[in-house]
Amino acid sequence: MSNGPVRTRHLRLILANTSAVVVAAMLFFPIYWMIITAFKSGTDILSVHPQWIPRRPTFDNFTSAVHRPQFIDAVRNSVIIVLATVAISLTVAFFAAIAVARFSFFGRKAFLLMLLIVQMIPLTAMIIPIYLLLNDAGQTNKLPGVVITYLTFVLPFAIWTLRGFIVNIPPELEEAAMVDGCTRVGALRRIIFPLVAPGLVATSIFAFIQAWNEYLLAYVLLSSPENRTLTVWLAAFTTRNGTAWGPLMAASTLTALPVVVFFVAIHRKIAAGLTAGAVKG
Repeated sequence: MSNGPVRTRHLRLILANTSAVVVAAMLFFPIYWMIITAFKSGTDILSVHPQWIPRRPTFDNFTSAVHRPQFIDAVRNSVIIVLATVAISLTVAFFAAIAVARFSFFGRKAFLLMLLIVQMIPLTAMIIPIYLLLNDAGQTNKLPGVVITYLTFVLPFAIWTLRGFIVNIPPELEEAAMVDGCTRVGALRRIIFPLVAPGLVATSIFAFIQAWNEYLLAYVLLSSPENRTLTVWLAAFTTRNGTAWGPLMAASTLTALPVVVFFVAIHRKIAAGLTAGAVKG
């Protein structure tokens, strides 16, 4: 009789693992197909019979993508927008999170509720009002206008996330530091900041990915070819004559590389950042 529950557990484990493998394969397949298509020739890409592995790998698609007009401009614009968005959002969110986590003030609960409501509003529904506001301020087709727009959906999430990390840091640590002679700013720099650093790393991942991959707002706000970001630049591979699939897949692979590199560089701190806010010390 004891073998029954054991077999049931084994079957459930096998089923769960199989389901996980199937889901992982489904998620990874588009990425795999993009990468192998980038190394295929034009005839192989348009072949009736799909090639799961390139028979004659070529780098011509990458060469064509890199030498396409405005590639360097698109890279520069994306880097500027992403770095500015990440830096500003983390700085403002850090101090705002401290304010809502450590101090009681009028409108605090309303502010927290507003953070949640803002994240529920679809960004596509705000495109026209955002465009009109930026147009009145003379910030359309300018990188600062895009940065300001990106902050509207990155900043609320960053504040809410960092607040969770700061709340779980015992206030007694700050009080002990101030008893030992630290000012509030000194306690903030020596106690709060090191403990919330994993949370800053985890939040920076979200800000980086959101700003780097965003397409619709950049497409609407940036009209000049020299001001476009990489995601908007990718749309240039589709013309009236059709889509250049090989160069497009090569350019998409190059566009995805910075996110992968950034993730690999700090992946060890991501797990700490995701779990640090879940344990109250």
